[in-house]
Amino acid sequence: MTENQQRTLISGASAGIGEALAWQFARHGHDLILVARSADKLEALADALTAEHGVSVAVYPADLSKRGAAGKLFRALQGDRLAADVLVNNAGVLQHGRFVEMSPAEHQRIVQLNTASLADMLAWFVPPMAERGSGRILNVASVAAFQPVPSLTTYAATKAFVLSLSEALGEELRGSGVTVTALCPGLTDTNMVAQVKAGSEGARKLPDMLISDVEDVAREGFEACMAGTPVVVPGRINQATVMANRALPKWLVRRMMGAAGRASY
Repeated sequence: MTENQQRTLISGASAGIGEALAWQFARHGHDLILVARSADKLEALADALTAEHGVSVAVYPADLSKRGAAGKLFRALQGDRLAADVLVNNAGVLQHGRFVEMSPAEHQRIVQLNTASLADMLAWFVPPMAERGSGRILNVASVAAFQPVPSLTTYAATKAFVLSLSEALGEELRGSGVTVTALCPGLTDTNMVAQVKAGSEGARKLPDMLISDVEDVAREGFEACMAGTPVVVPGRINQATVMANRALPKWLVRRMMGAAGRASY
């Protein structure tokens, strides 16, 4: 890595938005630290990124849903003398269905990975950035963060946490040289959404115009992150949805989302 070259850590990098973000950052010359559970997928992606863009890619297989995993990862990087100039918290899980039909373990898995593990990553990696006086953070939230989403009840609540945490932390760090961006995509053409559609007749009926291209989402996320934009919502339909939800009375938003959620079962 050259003196001015940046290194970006991406969690959940083996597929979906995380993989697309890895390609975006590599395309712009960033060396990478890729983190996900699947070592084989990470190694294959690392080889492809290096071959295509000539960047250095370090692979660290880890299950960030396990308590203490963020600290273990941070110490491993310290031992290898690697530091992240950009931190992308993308690891997360989505599960569609009625709240009462999901097990306590399923709810706990969503909460642990989407909120607790993300906060733990920030707690380990942000202080060194603040001490250096430079850094970029991209937290992947969701358009679901802006309103309650029956049928994605726990997931949407965790993404509201990510959005709130990102905005608050960004203000705390204002003037420090470290910025925080919340990426809030809507439905995106990934395996995660494909699994939801496979298990839900209502979800399968969604028009294609509501499904964002993963490369477009990653590009907008990269650009917003490097510009230090606090919140980015990719796609005009998603942006209009957020604006409408903010303008309408809360009770009406709840009723509308409730009707949509029931139709998706």
